[in-house]
Amino acid sequence: MPEELARRLGTTDAVVVGLSAMIGAGVFAAFAPAAAVAGDWLLVSLALAAVVAYCNATSSARLAALYPESGGTYVYGRRRLGPLWGYLAGWGFTVGKTASCAAMALTFGAYVAPGLERPLAVAAVAALTLLNLLGVQRSAGAARIIVTFVLAVLLAVVVAGLTGDDEIRFGWFAYEPLPQDPYPFEVGSVLQAAGLLFFAFAGYARIATLGEEVRDPARTIPRAVGIALGITLVVYLLVALAALRTLKPLLLAQSRAPLSDLVKEAGYGWLAPVVGAGAAVAALGALLALLLGVSRTVLAMARERDLPGALAVVDPARRVPRRAELAVGGAVIVLLLVADLREAIGFSSFGVLVYYAIANACALTLGREEGAPPRAVPVAGLVLCLVLAATLPAASVVAGLAVFAAGLAIYALRRRHPAG
Repeated sequence: MPEELARRLGTTDAVVVGLSAMIGAGVFAAFAPAAAVAGDWLLVSLALAAVVAYCNATSSARLAALYPESGGTYVYGRRRLGPLWGYLAGWGFTVGKTASCAAMALTFGAYVAPGLERPLAVAAVAALTLLNLLGVQRSAGAARIIVTFVLAVLLAVVVAGLTGDDEIRFGWFAYEPLPQDPYPFEVGSVLQAAGLLFFAFAGYARIATLGEEVRDPARTIPRAVGIALGITLVVYLLVALAALRTLKPLLLAQSRAPLSDLVKEAGYGWLAPVVGAGAAVAALGALLALLLGVSRTVLAMARERDLPGALAVVDPARRVPRRAELAVGGAVIVLLLVADLREAIGFSSFGVLVYYAIANACALTLGREEGAPPRAVPVAGLVLCLVLAATLPAASVVAGLAVFAAGLAIYALRRRHPAG
């Protein structure tokens, strides 16, 4: 029987961890590429992404309440569908999110001191790994401070966007004005934009992966997931409305820093440095939540020998997966030192959608006595995840398929030559 982690997180702590992952750096950048694809139909794509997120969150919350262990869909896949499906979920999450950790760290460094991104990113990963080693409660406390600041910054952005000047002057931009032709409605464009926006919602998985550290998980996890997702949806909707009012779809699509450009164009230029600070802090919060989630999935996979068993050790004093956290932190730092990840993590969205497709498939196997959600919820979640994954940019799909193919090869090799 593996040594369990300490159950120290209440509902508020779990909500904060989810919010720090969802309302991360993505909200400061996600609307620009989505607007470039969907244009005037951005809100339709946002609504579709929210529906997918709701289905996935409902399925994940029911499964997490039934299996309150570290690992999230890796655990559910093994229990409900078999070891291979659990492994695929864990593999996609671990590899994709490790790259995402590096990207978030680079985002933090870029906002704090352009030109010194890598050393600052390495320092951020090292500091947050050390924080996580001190205990999950300390990490949740830091996340609470981060979330409070980021929400205050986003509130200021929304107020500026909804009350400021909405006449496009182009004075703050280095971009060329484009013709104000309306975007035609195209199903493929709406779906692709929804896939891009869904990535910004995906942080509620962090609540499920911390299932072994939540008090009263059957009650706490579903409540925390629902509250975190609801708050995030309201925030994203208000930000999208403010951005569309002030920048209009065509200018929003061109922006490299949409929320900073929003406050400048609305006549609140003095807020731009605050928005930049908010983006840096949001990236730090997302990185903290990612490191927590990935290390818990590594712990679960090590317990089942899908990763080296030495990573399954739990610190007897602080009750945290010390070796898993050090391994994840080390892997992220190595990636930061040897790879250019800003353009190399397109497969992450693909991996997240496959991860949740497996979660919905697991939820379809639940019986009524196990707390099964209405059948339409996991069916819709499964279908929509696969559709959005297929409609992502071709490079992301190819990279994602390559990552899963490599994972399958490793799985087959370990089954032939098992190791501790």
